[in-house]
Amino acid sequence: MVGRALDSALAQTTTDLEVVVVDDGSDDGTEAVVAAYDDPRVRYLAHEGNRGVSAARNTGVDAATGEYVAFLDSDDEWLPRKLERQLAVLDERGGEWVGVYCDVATADLSLLGRLGAAFSERVVRTGGPVEGGRELAEALVTMRVFMSPGSTLLVEREAVRAAGGFDEGLSIYEDWDLVLRVLAAGRIAHVAEPLAVTHFTGDAPAEAYVENDARYLSRNAALVDDLEARGVPVRHVHRMGLVGHFLAEGRFGDAAAYLDGRVLRRPADLARLAFWSVLGVRARLGGER
Repeated sequence: MVGRALDSALAQTTTDLEVVVVDDGSDDGTEAVVAAYDDPRVRYLAHEGNRGVSAARNTGVDAATGEYVAFLDSDDEWLPRKLERQLAVLDERGGEWVGVYCDVATADLSLLGRLGAAFSERVVRTGGPVEGGRELAEALVTMRVFMSPGSTLLVEREAVRAAGGFDEGLSIYEDWDLVLRVLAAGRIAHVAEPLAVTHFTGDAPAEAYVENDARYLSRNAALVDDLEARGVPVRHVHRMGLVGHFLAEGRFGDAAAYLDGRVLRRPADLARLAFWSVLGVRARLGGER
């Protein structure tokens, strides 16, 4: 898959770029694939062992020399005008705008997966600001906006470094966590075009979400506590997300442990439970999600 990602990076209409490929201790021939590219803009770096997605991105940021960095997961791809459109937006904004993300299309989803994505977009992620500073941070932590910044974000390299880079203790939510820290010092814009494509290649187990969600909320406790004090049920929103992951695996008993009484007062939550339960039944019967 890394060849597809590399092709899409090198096909950008913005040609003044470098492509830093960080091999995080893989054993799948990545080095040979990258070596086949006879292009001086491509650099290959390798970790001796697997250190995780956050460490790999930090290695890439440290090695980069440009004013901006943009992230691309190896199983995703960019459309040709992605960087051009993002840089144009930043050129139009003031100095407080330090980054920009774009919309994303998801490939390889089943019919049920596509229905779920459409439902989430229309029912769950509605009414949230899609760009800005503190207001975008609040929308992000309450899951009212979906950024997929692992492959959509372009941001000033120094803003990433000033924010401390990616938390290497996170393997999920690590990109959202970085964005929240960048937003504490600057603003992030939005390009309302699907200029990146993600390919669904499976999901992490529900337990991984439990562990990473707890760390993510703890790291951003000041923002979470402030929103909770204002009546925004941040932790309930995140518990519902965990319910969804367990239900989608067909683990109804584990899902129930994260439910609380608020779900009965929120029609959107009841609708989500119904949809996730369908996924769970299919998982128990051995069907595809």
